[in-house]
Amino acid sequence: MKTIWLVIPCYNEQEVLPETSKRLKSIMEALMKKGKISGASRIAFVNDGSKDTTWNIISQLHEENPIFVGINLAHNRGHQNALLAGLMTAKDYADAAISLDADLQDDVGAIEQFIDKFAEGKEIVYGVRSTRATDTIFKRGTAHAFYKLMKVMGADTLEDHADYRLMSKRALEGLAQFKEVNLFLRGLVPMIGYETDVVYYERQERFAGESKYPLKKMLAFAIDGITSCSVKPIRMITFLGMLLFSISVLMLIYFFAVWIYGKTVAGWTTIVVSVWGIGGLQLLALGVIGEYVGKIYMEVKQRPRYIIESILYTKETV
Repeated sequence: MKTIWLVIPCYNEQEVLPETSKRLKSIMEALMKKGKISGASRIAFVNDGSKDTTWNIISQLHEENPIFVGINLAHNRGHQNALLAGLMTAKDYADAAISLDADLQDDVGAIEQFIDKFAEGKEIVYGVRSTRATDTIFKRGTAHAFYKLMKVMGADTLEDHADYRLMSKRALEGLAQFKEVNLFLRGLVPMIGYETDVVYYERQERFAGESKYPLKKMLAFAIDGITSCSVKPIRMITFLGMLLFSISVLMLIYFFAVWIYGKTVAGWTTIVVSVWGIGGLQLLALGVIGEYVGKIYMEVKQRPRYIIESILYTKETV
């Protein structure tokens, strides 16, 4: 039997943790009885510097049952770094790890399907939403726009897949070789390779609490994903610059020809529009280049992506 770890990043999740832990424990124990996973399998909650009682709840869960593991980060590092911390810890103990969110929006009933795919020899199994019927029109539209934008910009991501996935020990070891500080796991995991498969599920409403990804964070997440996985924005600006230069040359030839024929060229509107247009393009170009320079700056410093303050883990078989 294989040892499976569930990895759940948590930030201020005190309202959902009691129910989440209850459901996950029930599923894991049922899978153990079926002989699909070993008694050494665990449910690992990663506390990402929560300001509420999240860590206290995790500590209590561990004291009550060794199936629960607590990983406490020294301070808040963001969802992607917290998830990576959990996965890298699981890599040392498990044959595979399944990552999911704590809010119960990911269908925990699909966990068995992930394990079945893993038993068939799949190294990476992606959880993909089968429908977005529960989303608002705005949420649905922005989500689809997000995935299309990522694809156009050169970031290889799977549409309607978040971070609900299974990764084998081999795949986790491959992920460990990526050393960048600016993490975008949805773009990095497909780069690992190996044999993959998909499990479709219906995403539920959040059980309790508030979403940790409002529109502002989603936009920042999209920008991070694009600039972390592709240099296409810089190439697009280069192409746009060449296009504008070509247009300016043609306009110069046109105005020169008109002047030769003795006609007056009305230029005030043209000049104002050109100045504003080119000025805006320059600021946009500087912003995009600055985003990449900032990422290079952070990468060169080689600061740790996370620091684990403590781990609550009991080796005994459940």
